[in-house]
Amino acid sequence: MKPVRSVRQFALRFAIVFALSVAAAGVVTPVFAAQATPAAPFASDRLSVEVRGQGPDVIFVPGYTSSREVWNETAERLAATHRVHLVQFSGFAGQAWSHGDGPFLAPALDELARYAGTLDKPALIGHSMGGFAGLRLAQQHPDLLSKVMSVDSLPFFGALMGPQATPENLVPIANQTKAMLLAVSPEMFRAQQAQTAVGMTLTEAKRTAIIEDSMKSDPQARATAIAELMVADARADLGKVSVPFWAVYAVDHSGGQGALATAMWTREYAALPDVKLEAVENSRHFIMYDQPERLNALIDAFLASD
Repeated sequence: MKPVRSVRQFALRFAIVFALSVAAAGVVTPVFAAQATPAAPFASDRLSVEVRGQGPDVIFVPGYTSSREVWNETAERLAATHRVHLVQFSGFAGQAWSHGDGPFLAPALDELARYAGTLDKPALIGHSMGGFAGLRLAQQHPDLLSKVMSVDSLPFFGALMGPQATPENLVPIANQTKAMLLAVSPEMFRAQQAQTAVGMTLTEAKRTAIIEDSMKSDPQARATAIAELMVADARADLGKVSVPFWAVYAVDHSGGQGALATAMWTREYAALPDVKLEAVENSRHFIMYDQPERLNALIDAFLASD
């Protein structure tokens, strides 16, 4: 594997595939639109959920340090025909974190599975880390979900470093990245996020909010989560996915490397039976910001599919 020049360089490169946005604090307290159908009572210190609309259940999961608000416009559009469940993980974008230096990913996914289990085989649409969460639920709980859409997410984010990357050889970098994020000053972190936001969206108007919202995430939660995600590898169990699975990914031609995305997504999802790969041209990581009409059309087709 080609070495990176510094931990900071890797962290910035790795962060391109994750979402950052705004949040509200608190445990799960479903918030209902005027015509919403109440969900079963649910409480968790690992995630919160807002519920809107009525109809077939669909869960939306945001990415690393993101708020549920990244899905807000999509949720408003779908609430007329679906019961939309907007998840947000604790520790991200202003939502309280009460677990110190304890694990992030596995307990959060356990709680997401527990919530999904209160519904009737919902569809799940996840962005970045949220897409990884949907994949893991489909692998570990084959009867839980009806279908999954992964939006600009990979079964092993370490693959961004190249095909030679493995969880084992990324452990030292993950540990260094975690230490760096815990030690960095707020001023330096803000400066890093200003660079990262440019790589996350072509839509300049969204970048200030991305920066501000990332600052609201708990430092320990964001450091632990990214270190765990860097070495989390779901590729060995891709064959266990039995529900329809769509992998939507961004293709950004502005850097002259647009073809690399298709090659990577094709390679990394090759072992997933009947995966439906869908490219979204002229977009960076936040496809819902850069190409909302194209993504909405894909979501409609996904929800209408068998």
